[in-house]
This record gives sequence, C-alpha cells and structure tokens, in this order.
Amino acid sequence: MNWITNYMRPRINSIFSRREMPENLWSKCDECGTMLFHRELSDNLNVCTSCGHHMQITPRARFQALFDGGTFAQVSVPAPKPDPLHFRDQKKYPDRMRAAQKSTGEVEAMLVATGEIGRTPIVAAAQDFSFMGGSMGMYVGNAIIAAAQEAVKLKRPLILFSAAGGARMQEGILSLMQMPRTTVAVQMLQESGLPYIVVLTHPTTGGVTASYAMLGDVHIAEPNALICFAGPRVIEQTIREKLPEGFQRAEYLLDHGMLDRVTPRTRMREELITITRLLLGLPPAVRGDLPPPDPAEATQPAAAETPATDRQSRE
Repeated sequence: MNWITNYMRPRINSIFSRREMPENLWSKCDECGTMLFHRELSDNLNVCTSCGHHMQITPRARFQALFDGGTFAQVSVPAPKPDPLHFRDQKKYPDRMRAAQKSTGEVEAMLVATGEIGRTPIVAAAQDFSFMGGSMGMYVGNAIIAAAQEAVKLKRPLILFSAAGGARMQEGILSLMQMPRTTVAVQMLQESGLPYIVVLTHPTTGGVTASYAMLGDVHIAEPNALICFAGPRVIEQTIREKLPEGFQRAEYLLDHGMLDRVTPRTRMREELITITRLLLGLPPAVRGDLPPPDPAEATQPAAAETPATDRQSRE
C-alpha cells in the first residue's frame, strides 16, 4: 500500500477541494433572469427584488404572511370520490394525484383557513397552482362551499385567492358542475350580507374566471397576472389577428373596468385589512399592539397654554 497515494493525497484533496453549492440556495427570476438568494426571496413573498416579478407562492406561505402572527386554523373539506370517471391519459388519474400530493405536500389544490388580519376575523381560501395547475375539480368546489358555510356560520367575510388553469379535465362534466355549485356558495354570502373579496393571481383562467373568481364584491389582482377565459394564443388563432400589448393582463383589465385594484403582493395584507374593515363598517385598524385611542379624548380640544406657563417653559 502506498501511504502517500492512498491516504495523504485524498485527504489533502478533501481539505482544499471546492465544495459544491446546494442547488436550493438560489432561484432565477423568470422575468429578468436575476439570481435571487432563497431567504431574501422568501422574505419578499416570492417577489423578485430586482424587477418586481411575482412568482408562484403556496397557499400556506401566503396565509403565513396574511394572518396576524402567521397563525391560522385550517378548515376541513369533505373529500369527494376519487377517480369517479376512471380517467386515464398518459397516466392514471390516481397516479397523477399521488404525484401532486407528494410534490406539494398538500391533499388538494385549495386550502381553507380561518384567522385574523389586523385583528379582523376572516375566512380565507387559496388555490395552489403547483397542484395540477390549481385545476377546479370536485374538491375545489367542496372547499369553496365549506369556506362559504364557515363564513356564514361565524359571520365573517370571505377572501379568496384564485390561481388556476381552469376546470380539471380528469373529472369531466363533474368538474364543470362546480361552476354553478360555487356560484350558489357565493350567493349564500350575499344573502347573509357578508363581504366576498377575490384576489386574482397569475394565472386565473377558464371556468374559474367564469364562476367564483369574478363574482366578488371587490376584485384585486397581483401585477401582470393573466386573467381570462380563453388564453391569448387561442384568441389569436381564432380571430387571426394580433392582440394588443398586455391584453388580458391585470393592468389591462383595470384600465377597462374589470378590476378594482392592482396591488403588489408585499402590500396586499394592508390593502385587504383596509378594504375588509371598510366593508364591515369598522374603524381603521390600529397598527401595532397598542390599544385604540379613546374617541372622547380625541374629540376634546387641547387646553390652551397660559402666558405664565409659556414663559416658564422658555425659562
């Protein structure tokens, strides 16, 4: 055995060799190509610090940033019958479901929770685009109905974050039936006099746009979010014309009266607190943990300073 070759050389190489950097430390912005440190990107809610591009964010991460202290209680959703049509394309539907559940760590494409924002109790629901494109199936329909029922029971407003490629093809007509079901759920909120606020994120398309995503009392969108029924490419192929720049993007829809606001994700929480309390007829939220000011003291005029007191203060 050559001691120098078999022991010393590998030992020296292990000490001075360059260590490989883990792949999950940096993310590349899809818009400007900037390499972003994962912790900095997470602290900025998956918004590029260079160009402001809004990347995808999971419902749990969104709720942690939305609710006071990141604390929320998950609402249980009835599970529908798995694979009701025994659908199969390149893979079986149950296999696709298991793969999506493993990659996301979630049961399905929507999460429902209760909590407080600015000390205002609400019910929130959010779609996960990373789960089979956030597609609307029977579970998503059940989730929206559960969210509406919870809001009516607790007498709280409902805030919904939409992100979907449309209906789930593996469930066929059963998926399309969720459009009238969710419309009825929204009607329950309206009959109870409870606000329903929709935040449309990139992308919100298909049957989702044609149902619960555009039935809110207030519609807010994240910047540059694609919001449509049929996509721009399908429309261009149909009419054989070039569409305007930014067509079906959030800013375009805001200019044409289909949205109320376009708000960056980093300011979304404050915006939702203000709008929610305004719709509920509540006073503005108190920032921090200080108690609210006494209205009686706020309306009393300040005592006029006497000349003697003023002279003493100058002395």
